[in-house]
Amino acid sequence: MTKDSSDTPETDRAAQRGIQSIEVGGQLLRALVHHGRPMALKDLAREADMTPAKAHPYMVSFGRLGLIEQDRASGHYLLGPLALQLGLISLQQADPVHIATPLLSPLAQQIGHTVALAVWGARGATIVRTAESPSPVHVNMRHGTVFSLTNTASGRIFAAYLDADAVRQLLEEERQRQRQKPRKGAAAESAAPAGMPPVQPLPSWSDFERQLKEVREHGISRSDGEVIVGVSAMAAPVFDHTGAIVLAVTAIGPAGIFNTAWDGELSRALKACAGTVSQRLGAPVAGPSDIRKTER
Repeated sequence: MTKDSSDTPETDRAAQRGIQSIEVGGQLLRALVHHGRPMALKDLAREADMTPAKAHPYMVSFGRLGLIEQDRASGHYLLGPLALQLGLISLQQADPVHIATPLLSPLAQQIGHTVALAVWGARGATIVRTAESPSPVHVNMRHGTVFSLTNTASGRIFAAYLDADAVRQLLEEERQRQRQKPRKGAAAESAAPAGMPPVQPLPSWSDFERQLKEVREHGISRSDGEVIVGVSAMAAPVFDHTGAIVLAVTAIGPAGIFNTAWDGELSRALKACAGTVSQRLGAPVAGPSDIRKTER
């Protein structure tokens, strides 16, 4: 039986013979996608590292296929109807969890910590996939675990990019649940099981929004010993083609060996992984717009 090429491992496909002229011409399409606006032939050719004379026949063929079209007034090129149809079909088929899952194990190997994917569920940020750290000393995460909105890296990364009114309502609901817990005296309230930090009151909306602003400024969230003493975490956002957050890529590990620096190696690795998934989901190249009505 002939082996279907779709079943061929990625490394094998990369080594297969291709058509060089298609790959060369594809650089012109990449340039159009990257810039996201109509471009003159000379600018496209420069981006693809070729002369305009060489680029022009490719653009003619792409035009006949409907991959590009040319504005009659300016002569600039833009993506055509076939490119739009391909993009829409690709977006319909794109499953964020399916796309991100193969990246988890390599990421865990790279950073040396357990990593997970979290989606926004009915009860909050929820783990749906995990990859354990290769290190003998690591922290486990379980499928189905729901992260706190206010004191976890995953909860805050979703809160930072979800609708502000919805997040404010969730914070108030969490506050009401905390108030409804039976009171057994100050000592009992502040006590916590071994390894667990004392229960802290929920932040006010203004305080929480300041935390979320910091998350958006750095493009990543972090937590140091807020849930379990000696355990740290960081989470990076994954966006879809509309700029909406759809996933969190989260890493967790022992605080002593977990670098929570905003621009540290671990942060950069998480953001690179999340960025790769976002790109495959069609997220805007420049990242999601941070237009939120945070002041009421």
